[in-house]
Amino acid sequence: MPPRTSNTADPARTPAEPRPALRVAVLADSDTRWKWGALTARRLTAAADERDARPVEVSGLLLRGRATPTPRQLAEVGEVGIDAGRVREVTATEFLHTVRDEGYDVVVLALVGGGVQAMLHGLAALNLTRRPVIVTGYVGVVYEKLADGLLLRHGADIVLANSAHDAERFRAVYEGVGADTSAVTEAALPFLGGAPYRAEEGRDTVVFAAQPSVPASRADRTYLLRRLVEHARLHPRREVLLKLRSKPGEHTTHIEELPYQKLAQKVPGGLPPNFRLVYGHMGEVLDRTDLLVTVSSTAALESLHRRIPTAVLTDLGVREPLGNHHFVGSGLLTSWDRLDGGYRPRPDGPWLSGQGVAADGSYGTAYDTARAKVTALLDSGQLPPLAPYYTPATAPGYLPGILARHHLAPDGTPLPGAAAPQETGRVRGAVRETVRNAARGAYRHGVQRVAPVIRRMGEL
Repeated sequence: MPPRTSNTADPARTPAEPRPALRVAVLADSDTRWKWGALTARRLTAAADERDARPVEVSGLLLRGRATPTPRQLAEVGEVGIDAGRVREVTATEFLHTVRDEGYDVVVLALVGGGVQAMLHGLAALNLTRRPVIVTGYVGVVYEKLADGLLLRHGADIVLANSAHDAERFRAVYEGVGADTSAVTEAALPFLGGAPYRAEEGRDTVVFAAQPSVPASRADRTYLLRRLVEHARLHPRREVLLKLRSKPGEHTTHIEELPYQKLAQKVPGGLPPNFRLVYGHMGEVLDRTDLLVTVSSTAALESLHRRIPTAVLTDLGVREPLGNHHFVGSGLLTSWDRLDGGYRPRPDGPWLSGQGVAADGSYGTAYDTARAKVTALLDSGQLPPLAPYYTPATAPGYLPGILARHHLAPDGTPLPGAAAPQETGRVRGAVRETVRNAARGAYRHGVQRVAPVIRRMGEL
């Protein structure tokens, strides 16, 4: 194991000596969470004063699974300060071995709740003499499984909340079960940015931000597409864009069983000339947006940050499964009928101020508290052992299953056969990687192609 550089300042170091690099690892399991994790790492390690800047080395690790992003998806995420070519895919056991061997200072777990919990127990089982600071959080609006997701993230040194509203709710859940609340830290979404909205003469662009799993049914998705197309036909001089997350066959944070691309091929009469399907970085699409429409996408928060007119649809109801209930009180809830008639919602000021979008210009300081917390933990010397709320004693009927999904035993150690054997040559390594890729492709095909068909057959 290579020697690890000290986190504490060396009083004997002269000002001319370069400061040791801060080593950070980001582990993500989908394209959106990769974006959140990589940008979070950058914001947490940015120096308040460039003259006091410390070199930062960020390693990108993708947890192998059904939603592992493709190179195209990584490129579309936008600038995160990490070369996509230097990002590598790992299993849970390989990740734990990497942390053990590389001696990171900070680890950002950009994973679904069960993944966070498994990694916390796996890291605890390493019994490192000096362990890294562990950071986790949520990629967007938390509108479902609040208690479940939060308790699965408990045990990290820092659990980031994207707004004052979320921080209050997070603490309430932890207090309600008698868990330590000190990890909850208010910040903001790390991917907000871009120039404030300014209308341009001659430009009139409406963007619908699609979501992979909201709504879920064919009827609802077909309805939304039909209304979007009708809006384009009603306003032939207006550019109407359907912003898509992924291309058919690619995987995202949520499974998309009915891609809009396929539904668009069956629109009666075809698509109007002022209607287009677009991909790419959301920030670049927002650069030319005059109205952002969605059911409940996090894109609404990006849009609000830039003060772009934003509408959250009520056409399918205001319901928890849709996530648009989060926007109750926002002033943004409206319908396609009203939008067709020219209505533009205006956000409620008090609601907006509690949601972490920092439309008032305070975004520059949103990560100050979290950054100071990371620095204090790094400077504190040896950190205490990780202590998640769930243990084999407190959740014996729940925790083992979560750990087993990542090939970990109830005590957090790898199950027999989970650790990859050492490669004995380039040929064996290449063959192993080819087999892994083929198996992963077959698994993903089953998840996104075969399983939906079986479910639909079961509903007949």
